[in-house]
Amino acid sequence: MNIVKKSISPLAQFLKQSSSLVILKENELIEGTLLEKGKKAAYFDLGASGTGIVYGLEYMNASNVIKKLTVGEKTSAKIVEIENEQGYIELSLAEAGAQKNWEAVKELKEKGEIMSVKIIGANSGGLLTEVSGLKAFLPVSQLSPDHYPRVTDSDRMKILEALKKFVGEELKVKVIDFKPRANKLIVSEREIAEENNKETLEKYNAGDVIDGIISGVADFGAFMRFADNPQIEGLIHISELDHRLIENPKEVAKIGDVVKAKVLEIKEGKVSLSLKALKPDPWTDVEGKYKAGTEVKGTIARLNPFGAFVALDPEIQGLIHVSEFGSIEEMKSKLEVGGAYSFTIELVKASEKRIILKLKK
Repeated sequence: MNIVKKSISPLAQFLKQSSSLVILKENELIEGTLLEKGKKAAYFDLGASGTGIVYGLEYMNASNVIKKLTVGEKTSAKIVEIENEQGYIELSLAEAGAQKNWEAVKELKEKGEIMSVKIIGANSGGLLTEVSGLKAFLPVSQLSPDHYPRVTDSDRMKILEALKKFVGEELKVKVIDFKPRANKLIVSEREIAEENNKETLEKYNAGDVIDGIISGVADFGAFMRFADNPQIEGLIHISELDHRLIENPKEVAKIGDVVKAKVLEIKEGKVSLSLKALKPDPWTDVEGKYKAGTEVKGTIARLNPFGAFVALDPEIQGLIHVSEFGSIEEMKSKLEVGGAYSFTIELVKASEKRIILKLKK
């Protein structure tokens, strides 16, 4: 009995063979075994996918990595081109290393991992460090309250001097943002502190009156530590220090001052406080005290590009607009800070805390 063998068609044979092949894609990572390395190129066995090559600029960029590799050793590579003119798969070792590092960073962010990093540099914007072999930046705004530079005049050199003290030290941070294409990696120390305080802050609510101590003063306001929980620090914005306009927070707040503050808001581990909310509002009866058309005496508190603030009493200030003089220079020639002058009240609006004045002629 003759057994008739069925012949396999060329297409079926190709499909059978190709089923075991790996479909390659540019920019993906692949593992290869070093076959040979020379002065200008290195060759890698990629198994069923074929042979890979690192040469030209990619060879120069990865020269330190290639020097350390021995024949038969495996390493990760990034596919640059599926097939070049010589039939090789072009690879990049330098980019593969960077890609693996970015993948590690992604995992750190997704897990919310807290890590210790060494500070290697500083500029007026923040601190420089490294995470998974990549340069990372810790902005001033992301420092914990304990490490935030309390510089009242926003002097960039003073901020830089304060930040330089951290170079060589280790800080605990977590990844909050990264963009591989822009080579951007941002870490935060503040978020860890805020997370640690969230549970403690649950016992406080908006409207609570808190005893505390002024722990820092900056251009935008003052920091206050809670007396019963010194690890908690809230911010009193400059607009919440007093009912009158404050130009420098040091006018009303000094480090070490014992104060009472009202909690305005607790959000995402941040506490907003107010001293103003606990003070009587002098504008409540201002319309009974100052009336449009009447004459008043006042002292120039400060000059601004849009006008002059005039102290009518210790708590109430009026404004005379620069347009009354025609120019800033003319205003400065007529008014002097600390000088007393007579004015006519043009408008009183207590709801807007506004009194508009004219210089009496």
